[in-house]
Amino acid sequence: MTATSSPSLPDLLHAAVTAVGGTERPGQVAMAEAVAAAIDGNSHLLVQAGTGTGKSLGYLVPALAHGERVVVATATLALQRQLVERDLPRTVDALHPQLRRRPEFAMLKGRSNYLCLHRLHEGVPQEEEEGLFDPFEAAAPSSKLGKDLLRLRDWSDETETGDRDDLTPGVSDRAWSQVSVTSRECLGASKCAYGAECFAEAARERAKLADVVVTNHALLAIDAIEGAPVLPSHEVLIVDEAHELVSRVTGVATGELTPGQVNRAVRRAAKLVDEKAADALQTAAESFERLMELALPGRLEEVPEELGYCLMALRDAARTVITALGNTRDKSVQDEDAVRKQALAAVESIHAVAERIVEGSEYDVVWYERHDRFGASLRVAPLSVSGLLREKLFSERSVVLTSATLKLGGDFNGVGASLGLAPEGVEGEDCPEWKGVDVGSPFDYPKQGILYVARHLAQPGREGSRTDMLDELAELIEAAGGRTLGLFSSMRAAQAAAEELRGRLDMPILLQGEETLGELIRTFAADTRTCLFGTLSLWQGVDVPGPSCQLVVMDRVPFPRPDDPLMSARQRAVEDAGGNGFMAVAATHAALLMAQGAGRLVRASGDRGVVAVLDPRLATARYGSFLRASMPDFWYTTDRNQVRRSLAAIDAAAKADGR
Repeated sequence: MTATSSPSLPDLLHAAVTAVGGTERPGQVAMAEAVAAAIDGNSHLLVQAGTGTGKSLGYLVPALAHGERVVVATATLALQRQLVERDLPRTVDALHPQLRRRPEFAMLKGRSNYLCLHRLHEGVPQEEEEGLFDPFEAAAPSSKLGKDLLRLRDWSDETETGDRDDLTPGVSDRAWSQVSVTSRECLGASKCAYGAECFAEAARERAKLADVVVTNHALLAIDAIEGAPVLPSHEVLIVDEAHELVSRVTGVATGELTPGQVNRAVRRAAKLVDEKAADALQTAAESFERLMELALPGRLEEVPEELGYCLMALRDAARTVITALGNTRDKSVQDEDAVRKQALAAVESIHAVAERIVEGSEYDVVWYERHDRFGASLRVAPLSVSGLLREKLFSERSVVLTSATLKLGGDFNGVGASLGLAPEGVEGEDCPEWKGVDVGSPFDYPKQGILYVARHLAQPGREGSRTDMLDELAELIEAAGGRTLGLFSSMRAAQAAAEELRGRLDMPILLQGEETLGELIRTFAADTRTCLFGTLSLWQGVDVPGPSCQLVVMDRVPFPRPDDPLMSARQRAVEDAGGNGFMAVAATHAALLMAQGAGRLVRASGDRGVVAVLDPRLATARYGSFLRASMPDFWYTTDRNQVRRSLAAIDAAAKADGR
């Protein structure tokens, strides 16, 4: 190779795949070429890469070869870990001889993911008394919290990153909140006694020097929304698990007010400001609490007059307190800066949400929510994040979005629209140019899997027990010899099915929530007779190749609840603009979840099995074909006897292999 020629992409990919012990797949090569073309052309790409394609190398290799700084944003912790601990180190080592440089990589998360040394050593501002208290002394050493805190103190001496996710086993959210701060609560490195050794600052410094920064969707959203850049400047953005991006960005852009949160802010600020300012905030907090006791769940098309007055009082009182907090000093308060900063953060967040709801943008949806444990909350979320994403994500850099499920009902336009992109091929002033590529999957879906729809069952109603569905589920599990992942549209349905079938079947049935997700998946994978039941959140994280998961059951088409304020508002907005709201919002939401759910079945080339949907609408309704077109191309049947025979045969074959 002469000094001037640069190594070819196939050569680099080959070296990387060999280094991670994988096998090259045609889809991976096609993906790498499409990613390289998008980066070189400074354009945007949506790429669907089925399970088993090896998509992380499909984007890492061309990105590293290009040499510009890249940010990779993922949705799940598991993928961040895989990238930083496995894929990136091996890929960098493999490409180094050919690239003649060694790209650096780093992980960056939001500040509250890192241990705060100031909190750890100086204590936590406490509402009831002035100054700080030491959580380590306040918690009984024998209590769960006490044990967690002692472990955190020991860990703080040995950890190099201070990253919560590097602590195993983990600790409760309550324990972690005693040793971490949000970015609003942070004193800032220059004002903090521990600024020089701060873990969050060190992570930022490493990210500034790195060629590849691995982060999460939430930090990407904060970076886009808040205007103060958190991520270092970059020329290429790669969003993996991109089907999750819109909901994560919506989550970050959602504001919330609860009586508990407002009262905490009052207690934190009261000691630090004059009586008049504190009383005004206290009075506004009390009237907000009274109102919230009467709040009925549901959307507020208009903010009721009484709530409007109450929020204005909260906003104005909060503004006065914020000014007062900035102007007064009180030497009697121990570690005053930290106490003041935490009080300020709590009051600012109330001011921001109250003001946002009072101003009443037509692009926001406001609603009350009631929670059995936490009581009532008032929430505000953007009707759509597509404009925000179009403006903030696609204007400055080349963006590659990838996932196993981006093509819904046969094209990319549904997902594209949710990201703020015009239909593919449409050009215009405000339309970022993009291309959609489906590189397929290395699996032979029609031979490896069956999609069975239980057409004979009654249509699921909104509530009430579905005895025919439970009978069908029990028979399918019996035929499969266990080996079942049950995916339910609500926790209540998962619990009811687990309770009923534990009484009927002589097989272990695990239920989400009874153990940590990691523990449940390990137990499920270890014993083929075991079944695992859970909800939508399980659908994303389960990767169990082999004979432990040969039947994936969905109890119903997972449409959003009709009373979901945000989804119904989005649906109506599409209708008001002349579109089909049901297809654009409800059916697209269901298609994404079903594609993800069905994707749990075939995880390796030897996997065989059945995806059973116990909802006849998938076979009978007009939208059924759209949903089926979004799922892997399994062999399709509604014949219940055929499916029982197939499951029994798959079970017998696995047993013959001694599995």
